[in-house]
Amino acid sequence: MTKKIPVIVFFMFVALNVFSKNKQKENYLHKKIYEKIAEFNEDNFFRKASVFFIEENLDSTLIYSMKQLKFSSNSELNDYCHYYRGIVLQKKKILNEAQKELQLVSKKFYFYNKVVLSLGEIALEQNDFKKAIYYFEQIKSFPEDKKSNYKPSTVIHNLGLCYLHLEEFGKAEYYLLESIKLREQQKDSLMLVGSYGDIATLYYDQYRDNLAIPFFEKAYQLSKKIKDFQLKQNTALNMAVVEENRKNFSKALIYRKEFEQWKDSLNDQNKVWEVAQLEKQFAVKEKQKEVSLLQAENKIKIAERNGMFYSAIVLLLLLGTVAYFYKEKIKTNKIIVAQKETLDELNATKDKLFSIVSHDLRSSVNAMKTSNTKLRENLTTKNLDEIDALLHQNNTIANSTYNLLDNLLHWALLQTKQSYFEIISMRLFFIVEQVAFNYQPLLLEKNIQFENTVSKKDLIYADQESLKIILRNFLDNAIKFSNKNGTIKIYSQNMDDNYCNLIIEDNGIGMSEANRINLLKETTLLAKKENENTIGTGLGMQLCKSMIQKNKGKLDIESELGKGTKIIVSLSKTVPNEQH
Repeated sequence: MTKKIPVIVFFMFVALNVFSKNKQKENYLHKKIYEKIAEFNEDNFFRKASVFFIEENLDSTLIYSMKQLKFSSNSELNDYCHYYRGIVLQKKKILNEAQKELQLVSKKFYFYNKVVLSLGEIALEQNDFKKAIYYFEQIKSFPEDKKSNYKPSTVIHNLGLCYLHLEEFGKAEYYLLESIKLREQQKDSLMLVGSYGDIATLYYDQYRDNLAIPFFEKAYQLSKKIKDFQLKQNTALNMAVVEENRKNFSKALIYRKEFEQWKDSLNDQNKVWEVAQLEKQFAVKEKQKEVSLLQAENKIKIAERNGMFYSAIVLLLLLGTVAYFYKEKIKTNKIIVAQKETLDELNATKDKLFSIVSHDLRSSVNAMKTSNTKLRENLTTKNLDEIDALLHQNNTIANSTYNLLDNLLHWALLQTKQSYFEIISMRLFFIVEQVAFNYQPLLLEKNIQFENTVSKKDLIYADQESLKIILRNFLDNAIKFSNKNGTIKIYSQNMDDNYCNLIIEDNGIGMSEANRINLLKETTLLAKKENENTIGTGLGMQLCKSMIQKNKGKLDIESELGKGTKIIVSLSKTVPNEQH
């Protein structure tokens, strides 16, 4: 059977990425242009063409550079204008005209090496491979200085592509392997995916499967570390074709599904996020219903207590004497005071619940709405980098909102004594492993190194579900307040025969001493948030403190601003005297 592999997906990727975005070298080009503007300040057409070129206003650049060429005989400035026009037309994909403009630039032009580089790029995109080789060979002879604005690995790689198209496989193999060595030294992951794919295609077209397949696999594995959806889609498709040709249809199906997944990610982003927004609105409404239900239950309980109180008063009036009535009146007053305190606490709790739902959820939904507006704008312009950043931002908002709602539900159940609670013995290590597994994507997103060195021998007594909630909140906070490339450690210490200390340590932003003391205060009210952009921090901490107390445990915090935080949870090694 003839092998079929979509090699064009890699060729086009590399050709379009020849335009290196080296900011330092681009700034040098702009610096020289500004110097020319100052030198020829009275040439208004040249000044406007130059400014519009730097600002990437393509149409205005074409208009004023043409006026400069029409009314000026200054060969130096005309070289700049021909260069401007060539680059603009190249970006607009009007390649024949771009080539003509660049060929009008004289060799005296200060950035003539950039002209040759652009001519090579245009020839490659026009499939004029011999001409492209001619230009790229010239570029190799140029010194790599601040005027060059090119990467040797890119030029060598494109030479390999040219020879591959010309079916000169020996030279193609040499240049492609050389470019891979350079890019591996530079750790250029994005370009390496294309390089691996191209050398694999070279071998695969020659039926050298034993050499081709490892490079296809390298390209596929490396694509997982980058954010380019198109490359992820292409590498998955290539692996599917390879497995189909190897008659391994089960693996091929997996790769096909992954290919379709990335394809859907590229084509259906608007629909996906519309559904996500509707789901978020539905979740908010459901949570509001739960809050209303809690309020109704509180009113019923208050009415029941009042009923019992009035019944007692009637009974006391019938049975008591004046002295006994006086004593009962004192006792009744004490009950009223206690009930008032309870009512005040319930009202404060209710107000806090309203504050959380109305402010935090409104803020998160508004942030999602704003982000989706930007997402639609960037979808129109196909700005994939910005789209990727917005998708990560939306994911962070969704996760934070979910954590708030989850904590709110558990806190409500705990306050109304509806949660199931059973203290049993368990191995602490495996509970930590289960919770940490669900946070692997967040850890990878911030490149945080995670270590679980809890001893497998540590046996503690606690309610399993509440312990998981405690761990989830503290691990989520550790990730949230850790810097990128940070470290989070979870380990245990056995200080005595009664308690085992579980420690969650990070090297993040830490907290002030005042904040540390405030977080450890005993209160039945929700802690106030210092950062309005952080969703549910106070509720999560209050929930953890309540559950640790219910598990007959202890909580301590060690932290230093700018150096990190240690959360110390002391859990009982023996069966507590009282279970709830």
